[in-house]
Amino acid sequence: MKKLSCHCGEIKAEINVIGKLEKLLRCNCSICKRKGSIMSMVKNEDFKITKGIEKLNLYQFHSKIAKHFFCSVCGIYTHHNPRSNPAMTGFNVGCIDDIDSTNIKDTVLIDGKNHPLDKK
Repeated sequence: MKKLSCHCGEIKAEINVIGKLEKLLRCNCSICKRKGSIMSMVKNEDFKITKGIEKLNLYQFHSKIAKHFFCSVCGIYTHHNPRSNPAMTGFNVGCIDDIDSTNIKDTVLIDGKNHPLDKK
């Protein structure tokens, strides 16, 4: 079990993952390139907000399918539900206290800039 929190501590979550995180991701879509977070993913049922759900703000853009959540107090992005798989929760690895995300070198780049759902 990993524990996640925003900067001010108003948002807390538990992530049901044992051992190290499977995949560490970066994305080049318009929002991810700006926030610069390293992310990982779990099934929705493996991510649970334990404090501050009322302090979460939702941001949606473009297709309005993906849901991006951030703390309304400190502004930190905590997690999201991607439009390519809304049954998953992506979370900000930098919000996990026992992980130093500044030392992470090996990440998988997701090409969100050329998202398959944008192709016509």
